[in-house]
Amino acid sequence: MGSGVSGVSIPLILRIATLAVAMVFVQVGVISEVPVFGVTIDVSPLVVAFVGLLCGSTLGALAGFAVGLLVDLMLVQTLGVTSLVFTVIGYWAGRLRELRDPQAALTPLLVGAGAAATALVSYSVIEFLLGVDAPVSLELLRQIVLGVVVDTLLALPLWLLVRRVLDPSLPDDPRRRRRRAYTTGGLSPLSRA
Repeated sequence: MGSGVSGVSIPLILRIATLAVAMVFVQVGVISEVPVFGVTIDVSPLVVAFVGLLCGSTLGALAGFAVGLLVDLMLVQTLGVTSLVFTVIGYWAGRLRELRDPQAALTPLLVGAGAAATALVSYSVIEFLLGVDAPVSLELLRQIVLGVVVDTLLALPLWLLVRRVLDPSLPDDPRRRRRRAYTTGGLSPLSRA
């Protein structure tokens, strides 16, 4: 297997790129056309956060930048706004993996809710600071809250999809392998003595 920059495999990068492009096309072409509870579903920040959670901060930030740029280009929006927000989401999800290595079952839901909230609030604030004429009202707050709720409900199935796509190319994590050996009957260092 080939190795890219700093030990990242080429198949993993290709899987992330394919996932990102497919997800953006499905998001723009299908998902954004079907409102749920009066809000449009946005799976882009969820996919970016889950790539960061599985692959680390560097690939999470790169995936966030690429997905954000592709979304901006496809929707003909202000270039760089979505890239900036998604880069931050991917980086911090990756840092969560690197610093805490969360293994709880609720981690995808919490990361998904955090990614959705960060995306919606940050995008609204940046658009407001850029001078876009958008009313700041209770309707905006309702849209943000409902958007976070809907995206959180989609977080678990999307986590399973992203993990299934990326899992064959992910490098083995020695911490997880060691933990698995103890739980499957392997001898612990204490029982060997």
